Amino acid sequence: MTVATDDRASGKRGWTQNPEAVKQDILEAATEEFAAHGLSGARIDNIVARTRTSKRMIYYYFEDKQGLYARALEAAYAKVRTGEAALDLGQLEPEAALARLVAFTFDHHRANPEFIRMVMIENIHNAENLVASDVIRGLNIAAIEKLHDICRRGEAEGVFRDGIDPVALHWQISAVSFFNVSNRPTFAALFGGDLFTEAGQDALRDAVVRTILQSARAVPIPD
Repeated sequence: MTVATDDRASGKRGWTQNPEAVKQDILEAATEEFAAHGLSGARIDNIVARTRTSKRMIYYYFEDKQGLYARALEAAYAKVRTGEAALDLGQLEPEAALARLVAFTFDHHRANPEFIRMVMIENIHNAENLVASDVIRGLNIAAIEKLHDICRRGEAEGVFRDGIDPVALHWQISAVSFFNVSNRPTFAALFGGDLFTEAGQDALRDAVVRTILQSARAVPIPD
């Protein structure tokens, strides 16, 4: 194992060369930088300052700023999909599985505002990098497949209405969870910050779960 050190004059610590750890360190710093300043405003020098590596290593692993941004976007999507996979939804009853997925999405987005800002930035760029990424498309296909399984199991058991579109359901879950983060500053400025306290967020998450479940439940046939 090779040991490399950064420029002593910069005061940076030495680091043991581990390609995956170095790339992960860079991606975490890049996500913060892109989320704060966008693709055009982000600076590689700022990313270097947040890491224990060098500009040369960033270009070695990611080629250029555009390549680094694309990989950071992929990593942001991978993080949420990895969290979903850990929920083990296939082992739960349909309603419990959907409730857990909705609550997870709400909490994950709230805890990862950088992800929300990255998605907002990508929308400004008309999803050009997302469309070009086979990685992100694959990750999101898997997300829809999970919802499809939950919906079909719920329909088969008679607890969900027939014909639920998993893509539309994913849109609903994402929309509410996304808005909770993306519009927090303006919403709080207009209406106060009570909804964004711990108690307010817990209550809002529970309300979102109930709303999504109600929209999916089978409608009783009147006697």
